[in-house]
Amino acid sequence: MRICVAGAYGAFGIKHLEALAQIEGGEVRSVMGPNRSKIEALAAARGIPHAATDLAECLARDDIDAVILSTPTQQHAAQAIACMRAGKPVLVEIPMADSLADSREIVRVQQETGVLCMVGQVRRFNPSHQWIHAKIAAGELKIQQMDVQTYFFRRTNTNAKGEPRSWTDHLLWHHACHTVDLFQYQTGEAAVQAFGLQGPMHPELGIAMDMAIAMKTPGGAICTLSLSFNNNGPLGTVFRYICDKGTYIARYDDLFDGYDTPIDLSGVAVSNNGIELIDREFIAAITEKRAPNGSAQQVLAAMETLDMIEKSL
Repeated sequence: MRICVAGAYGAFGIKHLEALAQIEGGEVRSVMGPNRSKIEALAAARGIPHAATDLAECLARDDIDAVILSTPTQQHAAQAIACMRAGKPVLVEIPMADSLADSREIVRVQQETGVLCMVGQVRRFNPSHQWIHAKIAAGELKIQQMDVQTYFFRRTNTNAKGEPRSWTDHLLWHHACHTVDLFQYQTGEAAVQAFGLQGPMHPELGIAMDMAIAMKTPGGAICTLSLSFNNNGPLGTVFRYICDKGTYIARYDDLFDGYDTPIDLSGVAVSNNGIELIDREFIAAITEKRAPNGSAQQVLAAMETLDMIEKSL
């Protein structure tokens, strides 16, 4: 599978390059980024034969089978559609778009072209959440409540590597998207009630720096989510699953019970790297000519819930 990684020298572009290096049959043949000197240096350092500053140049190549988009959120919809129209299966990093209208257009074009479109909803693939999902599917657990905290300290426009960003991040359409999709994936139901509260807007970035979200499914499961760019402390996301039979705490690829005792996740997946597992599923779905876990169609329900929340703010 000959792959182009767009947005390759960004924080998540690097994660995908590192993940693909662990996957037999996944070969990066092209990288794209807006700064020519940076993208050419990256390609040279990693032995990648082609580098470009224009996605269209990459899509026109016969030696590119599929594309991974790790580009700014605001470009996701247009670029994903361009990939599908060029006949290239595409994995678009979360979120697939920053509006419901653009998300629906991605799904419409996918159905029109028949070209695979997958969204990088990494929480579906983290071994910790896979373990919970398997228990639910087997009828051994039922979620009563999920309590989630997503915290960062980003009062300036910087990325996960601490470098200046050319675009603006968003608590709702990016970071909440992880939990909204995961909650609905784990419960198997779309939220029938969802609302949010947001704190003051940043005077320069124009985004809310603090947010609280609540959701409820038809079956009665609820989810509370707290998000902040103002948290001066440990960063990242912690998921607490309060179930009918036990409480579980997921910290990325690790899982603990309610008393912080580690749970053995060996055998859950071939890797404990969620990004690698996403990329493996992307390549497998293309090879096997099937819909991937996390297809644009499957993730659309999360985008509909985000739109519901946005309208309540």
